[in-house]
Amino acid sequence: MLPAVVKLCCGISYPHLRSLAGLQRTAVAVIGQELTHLQRWVQVQHQKRTHAGLKYNVPKPEDITPVPLKEDQLFYIQQGQEAMRKALCMLEDTQGWKVEITESEGDVICSKVVPGAGKVFRLETVLESSVDELYDLLFVRVEEMHQWNPSVEHIKVLKHVGPETIVTHEVSASTGGNLIGQRDFLSVRHSCKQKSSVYLGGAAIQLESFPPQAGFVRAEDGPTCIIIQALDEDTGKSRFTWLLNIDVKGWLPKSIVNQALPRAQLDFTRHLRRRLTANATLG
Repeated sequence: MLPAVVKLCCGISYPHLRSLAGLQRTAVAVIGQELTHLQRWVQVQHQKRTHAGLKYNVPKPEDITPVPLKEDQLFYIQQGQEAMRKALCMLEDTQGWKVEITESEGDVICSKVVPGAGKVFRLETVLESSVDELYDLLFVRVEEMHQWNPSVEHIKVLKHVGPETIVTHEVSASTGGNLIGQRDFLSVRHSCKQKSSVYLGGAAIQLESFPPQAGFVRAEDGPTCIIIQALDEDTGKSRFTWLLNIDVKGWLPKSIVNQALPRAQLDFTRHLRRRLTANATLG
């Protein structure tokens, strides 16, 4: 089942791998590794349930039959992987990017119009942090983001699906200077780790059990992704690349939206740097 999911999520067959390069080839390799981890996770869950019923009868590894994932679990994992694949393909296409903003801290934001997605924004910078610390802040402890990012009112993890996929509900803060206004998001978030790199992908998702909330305009993410890579010469620093692809919905003029989104990226990065500095001071 799982190898079939790789082919379904990546939209490829094995001969096509010969034509992949750069980020897309890396993404396929990462997803393959990550599904191996998922198989192990399924076995561990089965082992835990067996321990609960037979306290002293620990099964041998060869006696463990992996428990198939439920259909909805596979759906969420597939959605997260597909979002990551599409976002990485956008980043891999180097043609058509236009510089929007260059900051003194080294932040550079470019934009391009992508068919079917509209205008997307790519932020690139270097952060004084390890890959693991950023992964912990941005994925493992995502529910704590409101503590250091005033643009977020709250983020709640609604579902944990396997070791690397979550479904979240996020509400943006109603703050002064917010040109877009308050929005809420329902998203699937997926992570892949490969040696000195982390890939965080995501996209909007719909749940009958969690319809749009009264008083909010539900915006839609994605496909979007963040790539965190350790600098070769310094493992205490990371190259940070963020593809922002969002439909804010509502009736706002595109000119307002296209002005607000890259500024939101700069604000996020500024708050993230402050958090990293505070952590370094406490550490």
